[in-house]
Order: sequence, then C-alpha cells, then structure tokens
Amino acid sequence: MRSLLHDDPLNGHVFVFFNRRCDQVRILNWERDGYSILGNRLERGRFKVPWKERLQGMKWRLEAAELGLIQEGIELKGAKKRRRWKPLRS
Repeated sequence: MRSLLHDDPLNGHVFVFFNRRCDQVRILNWERDGYSILGNRLERGRFKVPWKERLQGMKWRLEAAELGLIQEGIELKGAKKRRRWKPLRS
C-alpha cells in the first residue's frame, strides 16, 4: 500500500481518489482497527476539481473544507483563500 500511495497510509491522512471522468470519488482512511472506504458516484454531472487539467495522477493537498465543497458541487477554481493567523514560534 505504501508504494502505491507514495506515503504511509497509517499516518492519519485521508486519501481521496477521483476517477478520470470525475463522476466518482473514493476516500480511504485508516482507523484504529482497519481501513474505511467511502465512495460516492454521481448520477448526473461531475465533481469540479481545480487540479484536473494540471496534475492528473499526482498528489494534491486538500483541506477537509475543500473536499466538502467539491462534494457539494461548489467549484473552487476562482476561490481565494485568506491568510490565517498563526502563532509565533518561540
């Protein structure tokens, strides 16, 4: 599994896979006692993923809120993120 994902699946990250047509998504997550897989297939339309044209088949860091917006059908292409406050490290 590590060689396929190029990362450690037990590190707590959630892995999200869209098919080529972007009408199906699979979400893989490691829990304490094993993997959980969540799947979603659209009857009509496609998920609007902002990286499809540029980085097909590569890793992309995605926040949980962004994944939720994509699954709700909201296009992230023109969205801008605001800078968040970060505490100073001492």
